[in-house]
Amino acid sequence: MLRALPRPSAPLGPGGAEVLRLITVQRAPVCLTVQASGRRRYGYWQSMDAGAGRGGCYVALPTDECDALHAAGRIVLGDPVVDPGKTTYPVRPAVRGASSSSPGVPRQALTA
Repeated sequence: MLRALPRPSAPLGPGGAEVLRLITVQRAPVCLTVQASGRRRYGYWQSMDAGAGRGGCYVALPTDECDALHAAGRIVLGDPVVDPGKTTYPVRPAVRGASSSSPGVPRQALTA
């Protein structure tokens, strides 16, 4: 189900840069959830903000931007948690300076 993808060298657009910034500085973990139907959604839980009077909510990130960051090797997926109806992968920024040929650092992409 997972296979390595080549790393394109395209620069980030404004949307991709903002998503990468959110994943990099995000205090709540970002996850990729893949439903049994194949639907994918990147997102994180935003906790309650008592100062602003807002409750907690799930925040979805743009799937196309996240997929492009993953294909470019800028974010990586962690070990999956498999449930009957979905699989959840933790998402984190890629370690800078690590090449795709480094042993012990698998680069994976989700393909449907």
